[in-house]
Amino acid sequence: MRKILLFSLNLTLMFTLYAGASTASEVKRGNLVTISDFDSNYVASRNVHIWLPEQYAQTTEQGEKFAVLYMHDGQMLFDRSPTWNGQAWGVDEVASDLLDKSKLRPFIVVGIDNGGATLRHAEYFPQKPFESLSSDKQKALYQGTHNGAQSLFAGNKVQSDEYLKFIVNELKPYIDKTYKVHTDPENTFVMGSSMGGLISLYAISEYPEVFGAAACLSTHWPGNFDSKDDLIPRAFFSYMKTHLPTANNHRIYFDHGTATLDARYPALQKRADAIMLEKGYDTNNWQTLAFEGAAHTEDAWNARLHIPLIFLFGQ
Repeated sequence: MRKILLFSLNLTLMFTLYAGASTASEVKRGNLVTISDFDSNYVASRNVHIWLPEQYAQTTEQGEKFAVLYMHDGQMLFDRSPTWNGQAWGVDEVASDLLDKSKLRPFIVVGIDNGGATLRHAEYFPQKPFESLSSDKQKALYQGTHNGAQSLFAGNKVQSDEYLKFIVNELKPYIDKTYKVHTDPENTFVMGSSMGGLISLYAISEYPEVFGAAACLSTHWPGNFDSKDDLIPRAFFSYMKTHLPTANNHRIYFDHGTATLDARYPALQKRADAIMLEKGYDTNNWQTLAFEGAAHTEDAWNARLHIPLIFLFGQ
């Protein structure tokens, strides 16, 4: 019974309480700089966490610059103690271990908090695919409920275009000015899981001149919980066919598990993979992996985080 209850919590809270707690995160490795309520003209202010590996202070004194990885759901990336489910990606530990072994080139992480329970879904749902849906379908999504609760959009309009403008036009210029980093797309990447996987794919597609690679873990192709039709995935795949960045100078990583919410993804991921092949992607710039038995949790993403990090930053 407890396992069933926890799975129900995952389904209900993954897109709402995913916001985590407001308690400051701490790291076991490296240094974490948190900017509280980073102001924006595009989206609601939120905390931004800049993780600097232990090598940062020493090597930047020698003039070395670091690559940058922008990650969504910043509340869930580093410290498990304040999160809603007691789990976290453990980015600082996984990345530090790989850097210590010289398996990655130097990089920093910019963790962006989501907008909270009322904004996360609206900010992460790719806007152009959403707007390609019929007005009736859009209305149904806005008004729909999940398990008797409020719509996942919580009364907010889809605003992922504004969210990406915040990253590209406000946050990235701040990072580029404040930290010793490379600013070109060959050194600017984006990563997220679930709806964060969708917005990461959307980011590299909308801003191919900014992001050179994207890692999309447990990508939530259904886009919603309650839709029984195929309209939302079809909208995503149609968008991919016309907006995927060129394969010759971009790289994309996908993965999924097979348990809990991830059990919905294998067949949909195969359709996405077929489009990747059509657009000219191959083993040199694209990877899709399946992890048998892996669930839709931060613990699962932590266990395989080394793989997308090596895909992005491998020496």
